[in-house]
Amino acid sequence: MALPSPIKHQPLLDMCIDTSKDLSGGKTSRKASFIWRLLLSMLVVACGLYMCFVKINERNFDRSFIFNNFQQVSTRHPFCSTLPNSSSTGLTQHFPRPRTYQRGDCTCTPVHYFVILSMQRSGSGWFETLLNNHPNINSHGEVFSVKTRRQNFTVISDTLDTVYNLDWSSSSNKNECTVAVGLKWMLNQGAMEYRKEVAEYFRRRGVSVVLLIRRNALRRLISILGNTFDREKPITGTHVSHVHSKAEAEKLAAFKPTLDLKHLAAHLKTIHDINNDALQTFNITRLLVVYYEDLIKKPQRLMKIQEFLGVHPRKLESRQVKIHVGPLSGLIANWREVYQELNATEFRSLLRQDDYYE
Repeated sequence: MALPSPIKHQPLLDMCIDTSKDLSGGKTSRKASFIWRLLLSMLVVACGLYMCFVKINERNFDRSFIFNNFQQVSTRHPFCSTLPNSSSTGLTQHFPRPRTYQRGDCTCTPVHYFVILSMQRSGSGWFETLLNNHPNINSHGEVFSVKTRRQNFTVISDTLDTVYNLDWSSSSNKNECTVAVGLKWMLNQGAMEYRKEVAEYFRRRGVSVVLLIRRNALRRLISILGNTFDREKPITGTHVSHVHSKAEAEKLAAFKPTLDLKHLAAHLKTIHDINNDALQTFNITRLLVVYYEDLIKKPQRLMKIQEFLGVHPRKLESRQVKIHVGPLSGLIANWREVYQELNATEFRSLLRQDDYYE
């Protein structure tokens, strides 16, 4: 926006600048001169404020990390609410006003809400470290692992509001402008207990849902039993759920669980049913189903996930190392019995010996 043309308003400027003439008849008057000087000063101040206002309005911040569809961002806080609240990709744009700090230059940078829904030992910890490797994604971990935060839906709703208002404090907080904020939520931590209310909350608030599923529930069970054993009898002296070196991973993988054949098929069916129930429940939201095995095999799928979250895609890395690798026959103590038990059932596909990645 350009300032008004000086030529067009020349008479007005001449009147303001020329203080040598007395309007009453040409006589010099100290009083009149003072008044005109005062008016001139006020005009200069007004012009300065006007130029400042225009400059702020047109200021172009560098936001190369923002997804292309969200680059029309106002930089004037009072007018953020006048911007479109959705984009062509279905993402809802939010402009939270944290109570605990000021967003400064990023006040009107749109923020997108997301949640990672999954089950324990399904790769969600590794997946979240990948997302948090992005400078503009904040995922705050298992917020609802604390029981008092999920004692009823009112408490759940208040907790979610705090997270999405950028007031939640965790190690994932970053100094850069946040473009996507969310959390990791295990399905057995209240998400399914209050499924209808939770799904409606996500739909109403425009939360993007990433449902992370591990196809091979048998491998997931091995991971659960191994983690439980290490919690009770730490193999390395201190219990760890995730490791950052192959040496540590090999020590933890040395434990080979003996599976309960009597309840094995029923357990696998329960896991299958829970995943299907979650898929149907959160289908009313902006939903993306991600399979752990696909991410392991094709890391480039992370690019699409980043686009889904509304951030500029980039290469993401994690320090976590996979613990249970290799064929199932080398991970289960009673492998032959397990094979015989499941081979004639609907779960025989889980027995594939090539279903692993180093």
